[in-house]
Amino acid sequence: MEYEHNWQEKYSDMIATPAQSLSHLKAGQRVFIGTGCGAPQELIAAMTQRARSLTNVEIIQLITKGDAPYADKKMADSFAINAFFISSNIRDVIQEGFGDYTPILLSDVPKLFDSGSLPIDVALIQVTPPDTRGRVSLGISVDIVRSATENASLVIAEVNPNMPWTHGDTLVDVFDLDILVPVDRPILERAIDPPNPISRKIAQTAAALIPNGSTIELGLGRVPGYGRIPQVVMEFLHDRKDIGFHTEMISDTIIPLIESGAVTGAMKTIDKGKITASFCMGTKKLYDYIHDNPLFSFRPTEYINDANVIGKHKRMVAVNMALEIDLTGQVCSDSVGGRFYSGIGGQIDFNRGAAKAESGRAIITLPSLNREGDASRIVCTLQPGSGVVINRASVHYVVTEYGVAYLHGKSIAERVMALISIAHPDFREQLFREAVAAKYLRPDLARFGNRFMIPVEESIRATFLMEDGTEIDFRSIKPTDEPHMRDLIYNLSQETIYYRFMSRQQRFTPRQIQDFVYIDHRRDVAVVGTVPEAHGEQIIAVGTYYLNEKTNLAEVAFVVRDGWQNKGLGTFLFQHLIKIAKRNGIAGFTAEVLRENERMQNVFNHSGLKVTSQLEEGVYSFHMEF
Repeated sequence: MEYEHNWQEKYSDMIATPAQSLSHLKAGQRVFIGTGCGAPQELIAAMTQRARSLTNVEIIQLITKGDAPYADKKMADSFAINAFFISSNIRDVIQEGFGDYTPILLSDVPKLFDSGSLPIDVALIQVTPPDTRGRVSLGISVDIVRSATENASLVIAEVNPNMPWTHGDTLVDVFDLDILVPVDRPILERAIDPPNPISRKIAQTAAALIPNGSTIELGLGRVPGYGRIPQVVMEFLHDRKDIGFHTEMISDTIIPLIESGAVTGAMKTIDKGKITASFCMGTKKLYDYIHDNPLFSFRPTEYINDANVIGKHKRMVAVNMALEIDLTGQVCSDSVGGRFYSGIGGQIDFNRGAAKAESGRAIITLPSLNREGDASRIVCTLQPGSGVVINRASVHYVVTEYGVAYLHGKSIAERVMALISIAHPDFREQLFREAVAAKYLRPDLARFGNRFMIPVEESIRATFLMEDGTEIDFRSIKPTDEPHMRDLIYNLSQETIYYRFMSRQQRFTPRQIQDFVYIDHRRDVAVVGTVPEAHGEQIIAVGTYYLNEKTNLAEVAFVVRDGWQNKGLGTFLFQHLIKIAKRNGIAGFTAEVLRENERMQNVFNHSGLKVTSQLEEGVYSFHMEF
């Protein structure tokens, strides 16, 4: 790429000052303003200076950075804002009712321009100087800018030597522009705010769902007080291999990820080896990095956000954000309680595309609490006026700082339990009561009250490595484990059932299984050992203790799935329960063991504790002091 050095002389008949170029603007016209950090600041200022001589000028924009002096309610008669996405510089005027918002899939916006449904009179954009072949680059903002440029009656372009020359579908013939306005000023910069600890925890959890060879989209939405959580995900991908990107926006966070070697795009199904995006917002470091860099391919929105294109990528992972979600899985991301905050953007486009992709994953992230920390973002019923962006049938993964809930194909009751489990602990009890009252859960579950709502320490987690290299993960039992517990119990041999339950029963009531799952974490502990399976995970071991507060001794019991017995799991589980009980100040364990159950007796007798036992009517009563 080589710029035309004498371009101002060569195209002198097209050149004007900002004021001269905006003198063509007339009352009642519709003006498009370029996207993000590519917003042409001098043209915006010149337009605003004409406010007194203009009325009913409609301003169309996706998302802009920098000054937006036209977004002032005092100028509401001159400029009427109509945004496809609400950026911070126009949020106040829209929330006060002096501006408007058009909810629309980002992939559909170019169709509005192309079809004439939303004709554009004037487009204000920013480009590079022309090269020797008479072409300019749209630089850091291609997105809907390309379609607006192709369809506007009058295109006024700031020509800025600081605009990066980008590869992809970014080139426009200089004669397809109408007025050239030479400027020489730094491109607007937008650094990513440092993430807070909660945002980082959410991003780290989401990143764990992204396998090697994935093609990734990271959404541009932000959550008040928590920032752009999807963008933080990049921080936790440095150990991955052959990551690719097909996304709307890129920021500075992509540079260290590329330099770590994680990003190659080698596994992308289309645009192999390329980072495809529609615009970028960052610092000069990012702009210098992408300048004339063939690794990056900037494509228009109608390509990047096409769900069919997105769905062609194997292992497509879309990470976006929500402002609120109800217990049935309805996702609100552009508004809460009737107050518009951002926009739909490409969230639906990428959610659909990732869901249809082979081995694809659609992920929604949100913090468990609002900015003030006094309200849950997971709610039983959406606030009046909250708009549903992703419907309950289309949501897949939901991630908070407390874990992951997978909702797709799950019943209402299963969704309720999964979402309560990742809600903030302070609100789980309330959400459970509300879910029972709403008839989302069986009324008889009300008897459990708040038993499973108290948070469990991370120190309950443990890993057991078997001799064959298999890893068994141990964690606290969760309400969502009810079907897994049912599977475990009904697959135990009659001997194992007899030893564990001291009976030869062949059926277990729903209430009995629920009693395993819903425990009072204030006093009791239930730990499950799991191995991964195609459908999620399988429980292969369960260990519990129930505290007698009068004696400060806990009754202990555990069971291991038959195919996993005699491998040291029982001993490991018992020692793990001992550590937990000691940490909780419990004095010791008691247990009842059948005389025939010699393996369990050996576990207790060789535990290293002070053990006494007494046999009565074929049952040993063990007393084990710490």
